Amino acid sequence: MRVMVIISALLMQLCLGATYSWSVYVLHLRDIVGISQAQAQIPFTLFYFIFPATMIFSGALLERFGPRFSTICGGILFGSGWAISSLGGDNFLYTIIGNGVIAGVGAGIAYIVPISTCMKWYPKNKGLVTGIAVAGFGGGAALVSSVAGFLLDRGFTPFSLFGYFGLTFTLLILFAAIFMVNPPDFKYSLPGVTRKTTWIFRDQRFLILYFCMFTGLAAGFAVNANIKELYQSATLMTGVSAVSFFALANAAGRVAWGGLFDRMGTVQAVMLNLIVQAAILFLTPVILISGGGLLLFAILTGFNYGGVLVIYAGSVARIWGAQRVASIYGWLFSANIPGAIAPLAAGYYYDKTGSFSLPLIGIGMLIMVAATTLHWQRRQIAEG
Repeated sequence: MRVMVIISALLMQLCLGATYSWSVYVLHLRDIVGISQAQAQIPFTLFYFIFPATMIFSGALLERFGPRFSTICGGILFGSGWAISSLGGDNFLYTIIGNGVIAGVGAGIAYIVPISTCMKWYPKNKGLVTGIAVAGFGGGAALVSSVAGFLLDRGFTPFSLFGYFGLTFTLLILFAAIFMVNPPDFKYSLPGVTRKTTWIFRDQRFLILYFCMFTGLAAGFAVNANIKELYQSATLMTGVSAVSFFALANAAGRVAWGGLFDRMGTVQAVMLNLIVQAAILFLTPVILISGGGLLLFAILTGFNYGGVLVIYAGSVARIWGAQRVASIYGWLFSANIPGAIAPLAAGYYYDKTGSFSLPLIGIGMLIMVAATTLHWQRRQIAEG
């Protein structure tokens, strides 16, 4: 049963990670609908507002009704959102509502399920098992972007693909729901622990982690959503390959950083992730000078971004306990909301100047501010 929980978790995340393939569709959407780079990012950006906002409340839903119920609800909404977005060829608002709002709510309900459930089945390897559980999120983007790039090159439109993907995602997540259950000996609550978690914003450890996670997410979003345009002379296939490389490195990074997290302290793991990502962004003008440089940049940023989605979940379990991951990590994950502004800001700057260098370097500077804050407040991050 434990093995099927992991397999089902991967299957769920393969589907939920499909939104990471968004940059594959951007150029086609711009041509078909006649919109700008920034406008084409609205569904992606809205998704990363709605997704984390829903996660704030989905932890309570998971605790009350269990992982299977949350998986079914989230899967139906996520797949339906993609299906509705297929109507965007006539009115792009359908794509904004479908991929941005409805799929975002579905992902917010379903995403926490495999993380929380896998931690309960594998309590001694929280970092590694979380990395494996969410590796599918990056792997799904690689798979979907490759399939979508192949079909777009053969005459399919993004809107027709949205419909096919929506049906497929719904069926796969419903299958995964069969195995999404808590272990038999799991206790739903700890003695003397309240389920109300709004107090967490008065905890300085949480606020520090929130700021650090926000900067890491902003870097990942800005790169991922615009990656095909980061090197303007790249061919179509090089751009599609960059999306796939970012996604695959993202998946590999989740597993690798998860294993690393289990062997390091919370502060050391977060600090290392921040500094490496900032260094890569500072090297943007040097790396993004060729198609090969674009692929290298995709791999490096994707690998480090993968760590963001593992290290902070593991930190919550380590500091506040695995019992509280579903609720507290939902609040921490809301750092996606301010982070989701990054693709829009970077896209707007690109529309005005034709370059992404300044926004990426600016995000690198913000990451270093977070790293400095963490360094000076490192004693506050007391590990449980």
